[in-house]
Amino acid sequence: MSQQPDLERHWLAKFSHCLSEIAGEDIREQVMQGSDALSDRSSREDVIAWSKTAMERLERLVDDEQKRRDIMTGCACQYPKLQLQEIRELYEETGDLDLVQQMLQGQFVSLLRDKLGLQEVMIEEIVQRGWGSAGVRQGRTIIATKIPKSGYLVEYMQQEDPELRRRIYCHCPRVRDAVEMGHALPATYCYCGAGFYKGIWEEILQQPVKVEVLETVQQGGEVCQIAIHLPPEQ
Repeated sequence: MSQQPDLERHWLAKFSHCLSEIAGEDIREQVMQGSDALSDRSSREDVIAWSKTAMERLERLVDDEQKRRDIMTGCACQYPKLQLQEIRELYEETGDLDLVQQMLQGQFVSLLRDKLGLQEVMIEEIVQRGWGSAGVRQGRTIIATKIPKSGYLVEYMQQEDPELRRRIYCHCPRVRDAVEMGHALPATYCYCGAGFYKGIWEEILQQPVKVEVLETVQQGGEVCQIAIHLPPEQ
């Protein structure tokens, strides 16, 4: 039987690599101090405590905000690139962002219907809220609102207590645990999640984009919302 990957160690390796590439080895060593003891077997209290301290060290040692964002976006989970190839080709042929969003939205609705098995009434409500990877376009800016973690999506939609909704909303287990414990990781951490959207649009456009975290459940928001600033039209 193959051994299950240690997801904590996997993320720490990505974080370490991004630190080294962008901030240098000396800062990497300082920020990563104590991480060798962490794994999926660690207590969640220890993981959250280390994560909070590491983010504080990052913010203190890297005074360039864009570099901090680049480090964290590089740690993100990524949208499958294979699913973006047809959309990328469409954009190369037409340059039409509306068509791109329509295709992304189609993939999103298919995920809700075919993979998650949601009923049409719930799908319609999610779409009306503007949630999902396609986002809502405002000129050259895309405002993307994350859907709740898929395993908790139905529970979230049925839950009336806003505090309980915040506890189960985020895709990141560190954030869910931190919210449940009553802690908040430094705001820089949520650029990891923003990197998911950065990856989508950079793959489609084949150009760099900038992302901005607008709202997070960690900071008391109802949802996690990201602005993706596309490059000027050429």
